[in-house]
Amino acid sequence: MVEAVIRSVQCISPAGLHRMAYKEWGDPANPDVLVCVHGVTRVSDDFDNLARALAHRYRVVCPDVVGRGRSGRLRNPELYRIPQYVSDMVTLLARVLPPEDGHKVSWFGTSMGGLIGMGLASLPDSPIGKLVLNDIGPVLDPAALRRIGDYIGQDVRFATFEEGARFVRDVSASFGPHSDEEWNKMARDVLRQDADGTWARHYDLNLALPFRAATPESVAADEHLLWAAYDAIRCPTLVVRGAESDLLSHATAQAMTQRGPRARLVEIPGVGHAPTFLHDDQIAIAEDFLLNP
Repeated sequence: MVEAVIRSVQCISPAGLHRMAYKEWGDPANPDVLVCVHGVTRVSDDFDNLARALAHRYRVVCPDVVGRGRSGRLRNPELYRIPQYVSDMVTLLARVLPPEDGHKVSWFGTSMGGLIGMGLASLPDSPIGKLVLNDIGPVLDPAALRRIGDYIGQDVRFATFEEGARFVRDVSASFGPHSDEEWNKMARDVLRQDADGTWARHYDLNLALPFRAATPESVAADEHLLWAAYDAIRCPTLVVRGAESDLLSHATAQAMTQRGPRARLVEIPGVGHAPTFLHDDQIAIAEDFLLNP
């Protein structure tokens, strides 16, 4: 069975240096790189199944975005925003891409990871050659954002792993049907045991600060900027939408097929925000797009 190696790269923010950990699958000499980036409170381990399925074709690189999982924390939590994440990914790509000019990566981004991919793909001379946006687009439902912001900032502690796993399963119900084993794996990926024996979620609770600072005016301004970024994308793009998603509407997903890169759209029934790509049928969607011209 193909297994990952854990590595890290040093990045910089206006507040100083920090380290970003990443999991690497496949041949480290393979010039064909697939970068998989998770959602706002998730981690690189989300992509274990997808990475194993594609490691025969790609060097698969899955970072823990700063503030999550194995990565460091930012000294200034106001910097937990997309521009900082894009900067970190440029540093990561400088590490993993071959030194010759012109190499492109494929990008798979779930939710926040898709926004990071949109930002990077919109830039002139972008290194992204193919882009998968998993249940994310330029229009973000304000009610869904408030729900996510409230969830992120809760300092919830659990006496046992089982208690924490039930919490993760309850708040992640929109991921769709999964086996008990899969739910436990998703919980293990994002829970850590502290020195006092209690369990907590494995990210910086200060991630909630930018969400709490959002206003209707700032959300509208962000939407304008996100559409401008999306319209600047020139690489082949796939939008995957959970058919029950409350973050990416059907109307927005349809609009994404008509402007900018004119994305291909696939909607997955019975799933909300966001498809996990743990199952073979979902992995096949990514494989079909990434591996075929």
